[in-house]
Amino acid sequence: MTYNFDKNWANGNNGYPLNDEEVQRYISVVPSENQFRLLQNPFYCFMHFGMNTATAREWGTGTEKASDFTIKSICAPQWINAVKAAGATGVILTCKHHDGFCLWPSEYTEFSVKHSGFDGDIVKMVSDACKAKNLAFGVYLSPWDMHDERYGTEAYNDYFCNQLTELLTNYGEINEVWFDGAKGANARAFEYDWTRYYALIRKLQPNANIAICGPDIRWVGNEGGKTRKSEFSVVPKTLCMAETVSENSQHSEKDSVKLKNLTSTDEDLGSRSVLEKSKELCWYPAEVDVSIRKGWFYSKNENVTVKSGKKLFKLYLTSVGNNCTLLLNVPPTDKGVIHHKDAKALKNLGKRIKEMTANPILIENLGTFSKKDGYIDFSFDRERKLKYIIIKEDISKSQRVEAFDIFLKTKNGKYKKAASKTIIGACKIIPIKGKKCVGARLVVRQSRSNPVISEIGFYE
Repeated sequence: MTYNFDKNWANGNNGYPLNDEEVQRYISVVPSENQFRLLQNPFYCFMHFGMNTATAREWGTGTEKASDFTIKSICAPQWINAVKAAGATGVILTCKHHDGFCLWPSEYTEFSVKHSGFDGDIVKMVSDACKAKNLAFGVYLSPWDMHDERYGTEAYNDYFCNQLTELLTNYGEINEVWFDGAKGANARAFEYDWTRYYALIRKLQPNANIAICGPDIRWVGNEGGKTRKSEFSVVPKTLCMAETVSENSQHSEKDSVKLKNLTSTDEDLGSRSVLEKSKELCWYPAEVDVSIRKGWFYSKNENVTVKSGKKLFKLYLTSVGNNCTLLLNVPPTDKGVIHHKDAKALKNLGKRIKEMTANPILIENLGTFSKKDGYIDFSFDRERKLKYIIIKEDISKSQRVEAFDIFLKTKNGKYKKAASKTIIGACKIIPIKGKKCVGARLVVRQSRSNPVISEIGFYE
């Protein structure tokens, strides 16, 4: 087969403008320092743990008492060792779920661990364990509260901000604050004061990213690990409106099953045809939140649903390897530990991630392409059995590449197409499945101004 390598970004750009005023508007959108730092550590773990762990539910009822939290002890270092073995770089703890029960001895409610049989501050135990292993720590605080009588009044916004203040001042550096818009169908109508919440976080933890009902990290759109073919980070600014996210969040317990089945692969959030219609743009990278089990809280009935290391690695490739971050939920048990099945799967995942880049063939830092770089050739020292190609754009210069091809060069000098993709972004991982070759060719077909590739690596 004959391939037209001269049909590239430097020669036609697939018929799209390369450097006009509109393109300059797109590439002027870049990540904040917090967002940039996040994308250098794109894999971290959720830990759903709380009243629902003790009562064996996914969602509470609002009628629980503090004494219903019957868990007497936890082993936080074991939690952190398990997720660190997977290669995760941080943890987000459900400090308060929808039932309203607080895992720390809050001064503003009696519904917390201080009135249960648990002796201690679970938030502190987990944050301290993270610090001991150099993992980032983040907090989840549910805006919806089934238990507190102030919910639905302005006094609740005061209460919520008091809770936030405790979490943001008593536990050291907070890496991420995670909100959702989940609310029961019968919950009182109430508008959360997002502007106030955000301002408080910026003041107390200026280095923290705010997700998912937040301006820094967007929800990928489902809880089943699905990502789009083209997962853009430069999107219309309207997407970061918390109220919009809230409307699409869970509104009943059964919704969590529905969300897992959603497929967002056909959705277009950041193509030129979308951006040109939006006056304001923003950098808003996607986070993939998915559970290692069927549910989000531990249930002994779901031990058989633990995803294998192989399946988790596939999720890693399609999330971290597709310009997203991965937030993998790993729920501790009612015995206060990570179940051995979960721990085994996490260890296997970590092994697979390490093996992916254990045998580099060639790694090059390319930088800004010039007009002569319509395509770039790479030569190996000998015939190699290629398994993975990892490409990273310099996202400090925005997200530019819109279409590219990878070709492998065989011993007889011929080229065979190995991949045809759209975006790159912070990281694109391309499995090659052990194909033999002596070199490769990268052809950027379409770009927003000159491509800027920070790194390309070939691994066997």
